Amino acid sequence: MTQSYAQIQKQIAVLQRQADALRQKEVEEVVSRIKTAISHYGLTAQQLGFGAAPTRAISARRKALGSAAAREKYGDGNGNTWSGRGPRPRWLREALAAGQSLQDFLTGASAAGAPSAAAPAPKARGKGKAKTTQRQFKRRPSSVLYRDDAGHSWTGRGPQPRWLKEALASGRTLEDMKG
Repeated sequence: MTQSYAQIQKQIAVLQRQADALRQKEVEEVVSRIKTAISHYGLTAQQLGFGAAPTRAISARRKALGSAAAREKYGDGNGNTWSGRGPRPRWLREALAAGQSLQDFLTGASAAGAPSAAAPAPKARGKGKAKTTQRQFKRRPSSVLYRDDAGHSWTGRGPQPRWLKEALASGRTLEDMKG
């Protein structure tokens, strides 16, 4: 005996009403047990984690971090952003390699506080020692020594990347990948 779509939908509706009624009954029982425990132990809303203001340390940390938008220092207008901390993301590295400058990607508040080209670099701070900053000396870009067919590259500095280890394990040599 085959049931029609309409008959199955009616059964679903009946079962859903039964499930909602059972859930409501269970919720009422749970709330009753909680109220009994609260009155028995004399618990307050603050002890249960309700109505308590965040502690000063958490509040100060949140204020220091600010909103996500305030932390975004660089953006390309396509939803890609970077805070200026940590390694540069791929979209920014590619744009810089294509000839754009980092100043082109400054966002709102960052652009307003950015030093102008005529502004001198900030002085190094220290106790009698001359400290150098990144702005004082520009590092010469590393030249790529090894490359594979997929576009990966390695300068020969630092640990070997995974793609290179895998290529070497498969039988290729560093000479094969000289860039």
